[in-house]
Amino acid sequence: MRKWHRWISIFFGVFMIWIAATGILSQLFVLWPTGAEGPPAMPATPEGFACPEGWRCMPAVEPSGMRGLVGLMHHLHSGESFGAVGTAISVLSGFALLFFAISGLWLYIRMWRNRASRGLKGGLFWK
Repeated sequence: MRKWHRWISIFFGVFMIWIAATGILSQLFVLWPTGAEGPPAMPATPEGFACPEGWRCMPAVEPSGMRGLVGLMHHLHSGESFGAVGTAISVLSGFALLFFAISGLWLYIRMWRNRASRGLKGGLFWK
């Protein structure tokens, strides 16, 4: 299992770093302050448009500044910008992350049991 853990990490490590970085950036762009502009003024309802009762009808407002990059970061994060191959690599990277979590835990438990059976230092962490 250790060999698989190492070899798969060589290939998917790069993609997992990419996914982590773009995910962090997309969240930072969402949290980025909008500035002191205040909310946009409510324009009049366009002619011929009926707003359904109980709905708050507002025209779509394009985000500006750093918040405008959220959509780009989402497409880079999910691999959509690179077509079907990018999406497939993104999904496979998700499966690789799941594999690393399970195999890493399994390797740790095996090492922990091995140390306990030889009477070496116990505990959750050791040097």
